[in-house]
Amino acid sequence: MEHTYQYAWIIPFLPLPIPMLLGVGLLLFPTATKNLRRMWSFTSVLLLSIVMTFSVNLSIPQINSSSIYQYVWSWTINNDFSLEFGYLIDPLTSIMSILITTVGIMVLIYSDNYIWNVLIFINRFLVHTAYCGKCLSKSVVTNRVGDFGLLLGILGLYWITGSFEFRDLFEIFNNLIYNNNNGTNFLFVSLCVLFLFVGAVAKSAQFPLHVWLPDAMEGPTPISALIHAATMVAAGIFLLARLFPLFIVIPYIMSLISLIGIITILLGATLALAQKDIKRSLAYSTMSQLGYTMLALGMGSYRAALFHLITHAYSKALLFLGSGSIIHSMEAIVGYSPDKSQNMVLMGGLQNMCQLQKILFIRYTLSLWYSASCLFLVQR
Repeated sequence: MEHTYQYAWIIPFLPLPIPMLLGVGLLLFPTATKNLRRMWSFTSVLLLSIVMTFSVNLSIPQINSSSIYQYVWSWTINNDFSLEFGYLIDPLTSIMSILITTVGIMVLIYSDNYIWNVLIFINRFLVHTAYCGKCLSKSVVTNRVGDFGLLLGILGLYWITGSFEFRDLFEIFNNLIYNNNNGTNFLFVSLCVLFLFVGAVAKSAQFPLHVWLPDAMEGPTPISALIHAATMVAAGIFLLARLFPLFIVIPYIMSLISLIGIITILLGATLALAQKDIKRSLAYSTMSQLGYTMLALGMGSYRAALFHLITHAYSKALLFLGSGSIIHSMEAIVGYSPDKSQNMVLMGGLQNMCQLQKILFIRYTLSLWYSASCLFLVQR
C-alpha cells in the first residue's frame, strides 16, 4: 500500500491543469474556449472522478487500520539548513479528501448548465471584485486578522520547539506543559495556541470574525455550495482537528473554544431567522452549524466534531444547490433581480411550480437533522 501512498500528490495536482488552461483560454481565445465548453466540462468531471476514486482507495486502509503515512522531499541548501516539504496521509486527511472531491464533482455537474466550471478557477475573483466591494473589504480585513494570528502562532511554536513536524511539535509541546513549572513559559505557549485559534475562527466564520460569510453569498450559487459550505469554511475546523493535541492540554483554551462555539451557534441561528435573502439565511445557518463543530472540539469530542463537519458539508452544499434552482425558478416570474428572486417573502405559492425542488429541499433539510440524530445515538 505504501507504493500507492507515494502517488497521493496527484489528488491536488491532477485537476489543476484544466482551470489553468481555461483561464488562459478565456483571456486569449474567449470565443473558441466557450465553443469547447462541453469538452472542458467532460474533462474536468473525468479528472475529478479519477481523483475521487483514488481518494476513496487511499481511505480504505485508514478505515481498517488507522495507519499513518508521511512522504517528504528534502531540498538541501547546505549542511546546516535544508527545506523539506511533503504530505501526510492519516484518517483526518483521508476524510477531507473524500469530502472535497465528492462535493466538487457534484458542484461541477451542477454548474455545467449554470455558469460552467470556469467558476472553480475564478471564484474568489468573482466573489470579491465583480459582485460587491463591501464583501471584499470585510473578507480581506477579517481573514487578514486571522492570517496574522495564525502566522504569529506558527512562528511562536517554532521558536519554542524548533520544529514544524507535527509529531515532534506535539511531543515537545506536551513536555513543556507537563514538565516545566515556569509560569512565563506556560503563558507564552498558551498565547501561541490562542493565536492559532484566531486563524481558525476567521476561516470558519466564527464569532467575532464571521461578518464576511453572509456578504460572500452575493457570488454565484455553485461557489456558495463549494467554497462557503463544504471546503473553505471547513479549513478552520480542519486546523483545530489537526492541532488538537496542542489545544487539549490547555484547559483554558478548550473552554474558550467552547464559548466561541456557543456564541456562534446562538448568534448564527438568530440572525438566520431574521433574513429575507435565502442564501444569506443559509450562510448564517452554516455559521451556526460550524459553531456546533467548534463546541464539540472544545468539549474534547474529536470524532463527533468531524462527523458533524462531514454530514453538514454535504447537506449544506445540497441546500445551496437547491436554492440556486429555486432562484432560477423565481427569475422566470420576477426577472433577473437578486433582491426579488432571492427574497423568501416573495416565494409564497412557489411550490406549485417547483414540485421537484420542494421535495428535494425538504429531503436535504431532513438529512442534516437525521445525521445529528444519528450522532446523538452513537454518542449515547
